[in-house]
Amino acid sequence: MKNSKTLSLRCTYYDNVPYSHLSDFFYVWLKRSIGHLFPELFSTPLTPKAGEIVAYTLPIGGFDAGKAFFEENLKRSFQEIYRVLKPKGVATIVYAHKSTEGWETVINALLDSNLVVTSAWPLNTEMSTRLVASETAALASSIYIVARKSPRQPTGFYNDVRTELSQHLDAKLHRLWEEGIGGGDFFIAAIGSAIEVFGKYEQVMDYEGNIVRADRLLEDVRSIATNYAVKQILHNGFAAEITPMARFYVLWRWNYGEALVPFDEANKLAHSCGLDLSLQFSKNGFIKKEKEFVRMLGPQGRKLDDLDDPRDMIDVMHKALLLWEKGQRSEMVKALSDRGFGKSEAFYRVAQAISETLPLESKEKKLLDGFLAGRDRVQEEVEKSESQGKMF
Repeated sequence: MKNSKTLSLRCTYYDNVPYSHLSDFFYVWLKRSIGHLFPELFSTPLTPKAGEIVAYTLPIGGFDAGKAFFEENLKRSFQEIYRVLKPKGVATIVYAHKSTEGWETVINALLDSNLVVTSAWPLNTEMSTRLVASETAALASSIYIVARKSPRQPTGFYNDVRTELSQHLDAKLHRLWEEGIGGGDFFIAAIGSAIEVFGKYEQVMDYEGNIVRADRLLEDVRSIATNYAVKQILHNGFAAEITPMARFYVLWRWNYGEALVPFDEANKLAHSCGLDLSLQFSKNGFIKKEKEFVRMLGPQGRKLDDLDDPRDMIDVMHKALLLWEKGQRSEMVKALSDRGFGKSEAFYRVAQAISETLPLESKEKKLLDGFLAGRDRVQEEVEKSESQGKMF
């Protein structure tokens, strides 16, 4: 291939879209109808698949072998783009995948290619009504990555790079928030933005001499983006006052709504809140594991009998909502008063934030909105109850 000033590549989507298998549906009918006209194009029973860069589970080696095949060939593709680009030439790479594992692969491949990422932006490319978006946490955006064939800076030390990354993301995340990018797309867009900083160095190293790769970068990006999102969702001022579990619940609703989420992805969100998800599953809790997926229960999915002694903010909130729905106001006021949440501004701010993240048809949102509509009266009853308690 001759040197080029511009190139565009749409990456295969890790393990998301098996294009060659989807093509078989059309291939077999085209072969029957026009195969005799183009025999060289229809020489195989089905579409060729050996060369497709996708993370399939292979007959020998399973998914690990398919993942290694994907990583190696994606790196070679980026290296070929670098080779054929003219100096200062521009490559546009389009990628969409909701898992950080998929992004680790792409980022490492970009780092190994010598391409310098100069910008990355999300574009709304996916239909919200498509089948895959109905039950799971699917993305609405693809990330458009602009990379250039230009000199890279020498080794950067991770402490300095992380400071630079934090400053860069503060500005970029603010822009994304103002543009209305939300949920999973917000975190993925943050990853795209982080490559702009990380990828301009030949390598990034910590003070112990270890080369820093994408997995460590993504941990920091998730943490920075999580902190920013919580502050914005709660309209600032209360992010430091809520428990890690409440923080996780708010981010889950904002990020995934009421969808099922793969365990590994859910656990990474939990880690950004200081939690180990594998320790949070319990018979009476609101975090449930369904095979390889995780679901977050709302109050409508729980029973009052399981909330006899709620301690965390979300458990107290769920109990209060269930009691409110049943019209048991005195019990609701007592539950709020016993745990000190009845007059807590942070408690009501969290409830409002959760409501704002949910769709209008959500049962949880309806319960929250009904409860919050009578907030002033609830606070008065809590104060009265506490005053009477002090008298005795």
